[in-house]
Amino acid sequence: MLKSFADYIAFSTLGLVPGSRFGEALDFFIYDTLKIFLLLTTIIYVVAIIRTSFPPEKTKCMLSHKREYVGNVLAALLGIVTPFCSCSAVPLFIGFVESGVPLGVTFSFLISSPMVNEVALIMLWGLFGWKIALIYIGTGLVVAIVAGIVIGKLKMEKYVQDYVWEMQVGTAEIVQLSFREKLRYAGTYTRDLLKKIWPYVVVGVGLGAFIHGYVPEDFLVRWAGPGNPFAVPIAVALGVPLYSNAAGVIPIVHALMEKGMAIGTVLAFMMAVTALSLPEAIILKNVLKNRLLAVFFGIVATAIICVGYLFNAIL
Repeated sequence: MLKSFADYIAFSTLGLVPGSRFGEALDFFIYDTLKIFLLLTTIIYVVAIIRTSFPPEKTKCMLSHKREYVGNVLAALLGIVTPFCSCSAVPLFIGFVESGVPLGVTFSFLISSPMVNEVALIMLWGLFGWKIALIYIGTGLVVAIVAGIVIGKLKMEKYVQDYVWEMQVGTAEIVQLSFREKLRYAGTYTRDLLKKIWPYVVVGVGLGAFIHGYVPEDFLVRWAGPGNPFAVPIAVALGVPLYSNAAGVIPIVHALMEKGMAIGTVLAFMMAVTALSLPEAIILKNVLKNRLLAVFFGIVATAIICVGYLFNAIL
């Protein structure tokens, strides 16, 4: 429905030509802006209601620092059943941090959720077969778990924006609320958080729409094709700004493989697009300080590059 509405605005109301650069960019911008804000509003509201019903102590019991490695595994597995794009996973990330879940465990979820999910599994299985699908899902989980563990070991809680911890202190007293009070609290919480992050969402999607409409598909093949020893890091670097979810990037991945790009390079590109998007960085900038944001992107990018080289060597 949202896609039909975006098509109607861009091509019927404004009279833009389907397939034109500006038309496709504007169509992308309208559709993804509506989709992300719808997801953000829904997710934030639902998470806020859940947080009033389950005290932080219960979450800490499941994903506490005493069981940190188990927590990383559980958080990564939880990402499989929450197929959100990287931007819409951010509110859940904030909720985890506020509830006292260790930072490294929270990052395992943030990485896994957009990159590893049933949508990716089904589409990859249909296009490439079960082996490629399982390789992607397995390596995606490993990246999420290992990156989360490393970030947890670095003890970088002080690089989370101060207001996140202040929100944690304020919400810890919310107990024994009636259902109407829970709904009222969730509405207030959703409105306040959206006020903080909406400019970042609009700017991020705008940049993604520009790249979507004006960067040709064969650009990546020219710079990260077969025979280039630096193909994997180039694919990762070029994949970061090409914001999309797994469903959106898999058809592009299919085309790249048909043009002869190595499987490891393609997997690395897909992971970078889904787990390290530019809009995600812009939104996370509002909850993470620069050093932690740089460490997060650096660790995940390094892990993805290692995965790409590994599978280029063995496949």
